[in-house]
Amino acid sequence: MSRLATILKYKFTSLFMKHRIVYLLLFAILPGTLFSQTYQELSGRNTLNVITTAVPFMMIAPDTRAGSMGDAGVSTSPDVYSMHWNPAKYTYLKSDMSVGLSYTPWLRNLVPDMNLAYLAFAKRINENSAFASTLRFFTLGDIQFTDDNGDDRGTFRPSEWALDGTYSRKLTPHLSGAVAGRFIYSNLTSGQVVGGGNTSAGISAAADIAVYWEKEVVWFRDVDTRFAWGINVSNIGTKISYRNTSIAKDFIPTNLRFGPTLTLALDDYNEIAFTVDVNKLLVPTPPIYKKDTITGNPVVDPATGDYEIDKGMSDDVSVVAGILQSFYDAPGGFSEEMRELSFSVGAEYWYNKVFAIRGGAFYEDKTKGNRKFFTLGAGLRYNVFGLDFSYLIPVDTRNNPLQNTLRFALTFDLGAYNKKK
Repeated sequence: MSRLATILKYKFTSLFMKHRIVYLLLFAILPGTLFSQTYQELSGRNTLNVITTAVPFMMIAPDTRAGSMGDAGVSTSPDVYSMHWNPAKYTYLKSDMSVGLSYTPWLRNLVPDMNLAYLAFAKRINENSAFASTLRFFTLGDIQFTDDNGDDRGTFRPSEWALDGTYSRKLTPHLSGAVAGRFIYSNLTSGQVVGGGNTSAGISAAADIAVYWEKEVVWFRDVDTRFAWGINVSNIGTKISYRNTSIAKDFIPTNLRFGPTLTLALDDYNEIAFTVDVNKLLVPTPPIYKKDTITGNPVVDPATGDYEIDKGMSDDVSVVAGILQSFYDAPGGFSEEMRELSFSVGAEYWYNKVFAIRGGAFYEDKTKGNRKFFTLGAGLRYNVFGLDFSYLIPVDTRNNPLQNTLRFALTFDLGAYNKKK
């Protein structure tokens, strides 16, 4: 890491620990302006150009099982937490009804009281269809607000939540599809005055479209094998704003996720699965703006009042245009588009369908966020009760905010599904 990047990281970390409201504003209200310019100042072949969105909590892995497999889950065997990864998997649930609760203390190296809770419910309707709903709640802990003079403006506990539901149905014996709807509420500032104006809670509505395919295959002698793949386009929805009077709105994290899973039943007691997820944000990449050769400031177009673009494309577009544009708008061309892909790989071993050991890895390019970590986890099933645990190990452990991330989950599978119903 360069000296300048190290200084920036230290400054933002120190500022965040003292004043979390700064973090909220930078990452929620001003993602497309302040940060894109800051990153572009770090010039070079591998220029930082991170895609930022509002409500980033929607991209945090909410459950323990996928969180222990490198955040992979688009084509793994279905469970009650499939909503985040691929809601089309619900039609293949083996239980008649499932309830799950997952809890994740988040960024504990920086903040002691930030956490994510996830409540999930799934119900088989019949052999070919299922319904599911989840509630995601993210709290950023207690924040003391102060004005420009440092006077106390009260204490507030910012929070965000999302409520969704899905209907999943088999389209063929081996292929299922799903459509999910979602309501997102983000209250970060409690109406505080920021930048000379009142703020408000952000509200958005979104939808997911997903498909899932699985089939028993004969690829290995004397080994029962199942192959599956899945595709999920999530959070296709309206932009969000934190000001009632502002026309400036930010994208929510629309995301494309796809990948395969191979499951091997080695014998009556031992089963192992290998899975891969590929992710791409379907959000415009910030452009690189022209700069004045003398002052180094961005050049303003006198006709429009906007910054002139040197490379890339304007990210002030509609949601649909942004989804399409996200595949070809990177300032660095095709090579930068490829760097916008992130990868998850994971493995899961079950003994007698009672005890599981899991592991995985996550990779994101250093110019697009630089998240790199390994994950470990375990699971236990006894009758209708399930308990899961996972632990995240960052590649760079030097003051990494993701270090010591733990997840816990309880699951209740209320009876096996009876096809005669």
